[in-house]
Amino acid sequence: ITVTDQQPDLCAVTDKTIVGNMMEVCTMLPEKSVDLIIADPPYNLTKSFNGTVFAKKKADEYEEYTRQWLNLVKPLLKDNGSIYVCCDWETSLIIGKVLSEFFYVRNRITWQREKGRGAKANWKNGMEDIWFATKSSDYVFNLDAVRIRKKVIAPYRVDGKPKDWNETEHGNYRDTCPSNFWDDITIPFWSMAENTAHPTQKSEKLIAKIMLASSSEGDIVLDPFLGSGTTSVVAKKLHRHYVGIEIEQQYCVWAEQ
Repeated sequence: ITVTDQQPDLCAVTDKTIVGNMMEVCTMLPEKSVDLIIADPPYNLTKSFNGTVFAKKKADEYEEYTRQWLNLVKPLLKDNGSIYVCCDWETSLIIGKVLSEFFYVRNRITWQREKGRGAKANWKNGMEDIWFATKSSDYVFNLDAVRIRKKVIAPYRVDGKPKDWNETEHGNYRDTCPSNFWDDITIPFWSMAENTAHPTQKSEKLIAKIMLASSSEGDIVLDPFLGSGTTSVVAKKLHRHYVGIEIEQQYCVWAEQ
């Protein structure tokens, strides 16, 4: 759909893919209407998105670009809402700084890409960052939904009973708190059902970890740079509602498919 008028509420755009420039669309959405924002803005690289080229900017220009779009999405977030921003190592230096001007920065997640560009005169780029921030000190974090199950190699007992671990006939395990380093994410390959031709597609598992932790069923998730539509798909699978904004019509089609 397209949005050309001020929206009194999200009824007309909930669970919809909006084709348009997020800089324009966000100004027409109601304030304090979404529970979670997951943003994957263009990294500061010269890259073609279906023929539309995002040209690499000087650091101060990219900083101002980041400031502009954060200024537009902040009013849309509820007071107890959270925002996650994806970036590479280079733009991470800028985004972390600017994000702290608008929100309370809680953490920087680093996730390990299964593949990355080779480099003859530098280290191979195999990591990306996701900044986690909140609008206030009152925010959702569903720890039990994202705990990591690990095998207990050296079981510690007190009075003969397991201490902070579980003993079963299938093995010993402990459900631990998740860290800010994620090494279990797979990039969508051509053979995977979720794969599209989008050049920078994020995987469903990556977005699911964020959504499970920082939203609840029935919440509304906004993705202002929707891309291939991963956020919308994951929201639907996890019984959340979504609002996706994407400037390229072809990507909107893929998202709907």
